[in-house]
Amino acid sequence: MKKVILALAIAGVAYAGTVVTVNGKNITDTEVQEVLMQGTQGRYNQLPPEKQKELSQRVIEGLISQELVYADAKKMGVLKSTEYKQELEKILERVKVQLASKVWEKRQFEKVKVSEKEVTNYFNTHPEEFSEKSKVRASHILLKTEKEAKDIVKELSSLKGGALNAKFVELAKAKSTGPSGPKGGDLGFFGQGQMVPAFNDAVFSMKKGDLTKTPVKTQFGYHVILVTDKQESKNLPFKEVKGFIEQKLKVEAFKEQMQTKMKELKKKAKITFAKK
Repeated sequence: MKKVILALAIAGVAYAGTVVTVNGKNITDTEVQEVLMQGTQGRYNQLPPEKQKELSQRVIEGLISQELVYADAKKMGVLKSTEYKQELEKILERVKVQLASKVWEKRQFEKVKVSEKEVTNYFNTHPEEFSEKSKVRASHILLKTEKEAKDIVKELSSLKGGALNAKFVELAKAKSTGPSGPKGGDLGFFGQGQMVPAFNDAVFSMKKGDLTKTPVKTQFGYHVILVTDKQESKNLPFKEVKGFIEQKLKVEAFKEQMQTKMKELKKKAKITFAKK
């Protein structure tokens, strides 16, 4: 087996150009992304970073195996066999139909028009859809025992501002048992109800820059929490959501038009079901 050259730069999602070269054949980041998005039904970017990395590695290994098998199949003469040619012909016929349907649907969708008045009316009649709820950004240090947590609270309680943030990050990296420890305990922004109740209640009762006076106990252990930022709830302006509304209305109109179109096509067609 020829040498397989790996050029992996796995850091969550981002790759640049060629991800891997197998016997001179480049596998690109675009190919990897397509497989990932298809395999997760478009929800890849919503997965946790650890899961993204795991899936990316599996997809890359799968594409490598695919190239190796294909190369070996060519050596064995598989591509010249009658069996291969027959199966390829069947697949090409299916692809022709699928591709024609895809292009047809795209053209039908492009014909759908949504007026400015419809978009504005939807925005005015659905205000609840364009209200961004309040969010908090917090960091935490997770400890196994209450004593450990109290000791850290005591160590941090005399600090403020940048000094508090810097020391918190240092202690989180050194002592936190949670997965966010290596990142200094940072949990990013989250909304009401996204964290377990005790943690949630504590964080949303705090102000930006506040440190918990006492450890917060959950099923995971004892948390020392620092609120690093807060975003108040707000109503999104029309200009920010206009494109989203227009696309949403186009999709809804497209579905209705397709139902009507399919009824028309069925009426004109001769459809006979096989007898059982």
